[in-house]
Amino acid sequence: MTITELTPPVGEPLTLAETKAHLRIDGSAEDDLISSLIRTAREHLERETGLALLARTFRLYLDDWPPTRVIQIVRGPVQTIEGVTVYDADGTPGEIDVSGFVLDGRARPARLILPEQPAPGRAINGIEIDFSAGFGATGADVPDTLKRAMLLHAALLYEFRGAVTPEDQPAAVPAGYDRLIAPFRRRGL
Repeated sequence: MTITELTPPVGEPLTLAETKAHLRIDGSAEDDLISSLIRTAREHLERETGLALLARTFRLYLDDWPPTRVIQIVRGPVQTIEGVTVYDADGTPGEIDVSGFVLDGRARPARLILPEQPAPGRAINGIEIDFSAGFGATGADVPDTLKRAMLLHAALLYEFRGAVTPEDQPAAVPAGYDRLIAPFRRRGL
């Protein structure tokens, strides 16, 4: 199972203004750096939790259907299923009818059951499921706890700005960060 991002988020959950206010910065000399730290904090949080904070589209690749018929989608919260493509042995794509699907997009991981699951002819990545995931289109839709974790993380990254290059961030996570994101982390046995 592989998931790729088809469209990037339109913005970031934190605005430059609210991040600068948290950092107590008035000038605009470091706006580019702060914007990159916001992006780094979001990307790190999304990797740690499996969440998509802002709405965008993804593609899930499967080699075959799961034996239980329940397809688990680990990137969430899943809002909609955009389409399902199954490839035959010649590599020809075929769209399958997804009307009547059952989606529990808020579950962790999200669960999807399709009315029909035709066998793929291609051994690897024979099934593609396009879906949209995220809390919403703007930072106002993102839970405040996650935004607070991002602000703490951006502040720590800003502290390390001279010691660690933006490409090598995140250098660390702040105290309390793990407690803030704990309810949103994926748990496995």
